[in-house]
Amino acid sequence: MENKIALVTGASRGLGKDMALKLAQSGHDIILTYNEQKEAANEVAGLIVSMGQKAMVLQLDMSDFSGLDAFVEQVKTVLSETWSTTTFDFLINNAGIGATIPIPQVTEEAFDKLMNIHFKNVFFLTQKCLPLISDGGRIVNVSSGTTRFCIFGYSVYSSLKSAIETFTKYLAKELGSRGITANVVAPGPIETDFNNATIRNNPNVKAYLTGQTALGRVGEATDIGGVVAFLCSKEAYWINGQRIEVSGGVNL
Repeated sequence: MENKIALVTGASRGLGKDMALKLAQSGHDIILTYNEQKEAANEVAGLIVSMGQKAMVLQLDMSDFSGLDAFVEQVKTVLSETWSTTTFDFLINNAGIGATIPIPQVTEEAFDKLMNIHFKNVFFLTQKCLPLISDGGRIVNVSSGTTRFCIFGYSVYSSLKSAIETFTKYLAKELGSRGITANVVAPGPIETDFNNATIRNNPNVKAYLTGQTALGRVGEATDIGGVVAFLCSKEAYWINGQRIEVSGGVNL
């Protein structure tokens, strides 16, 4: 197995943690980012190292456009000092936050924060990383089942995820000459601490979503990472520009 390097944003917990671990289990080294939870990120790195892979932890605030250039320079330094290389292979744009805000209550401040985290800075982080991604590499962007079905209060979040899905198709089209694929993973309802752990903390919400899901339960973080790892595998090289919903069959 050829050892490759993945950059996974928002990997200190939840879905990003499982993505990083599943990629490491597949024999890859990981650069993982966190915003505030450094200790948790270091714990994830420790688990990766225990698997025999290398792991480096970097801080990244996806709401801050002004910090992107400095972050990319840090990635370059880590690649040089840890791996003696100038490139990495897989970019996993996972970092995000949740917010349930009915349309009449959306403020410009809330809109801009969500836009920066979920679209603007994903776009520009990807742009700035393009010279660092190896030819034949992979980009996986994380969207949401709520671009297909509606959840009350998710108008801003889901609209921005729809933008990510369109952006992904353009990445696939424009980077095809370099052999780089770009795909979307769109989770359904997942029981994590996302959006103040809405599903975990509200039994009525969890029961409703369970009833709407063909497989009879809500998702767990461990349901998602393996799909991301698969999209970064040799077997998935012909999958490109696609939205893959990983939801257990919710709202069919």
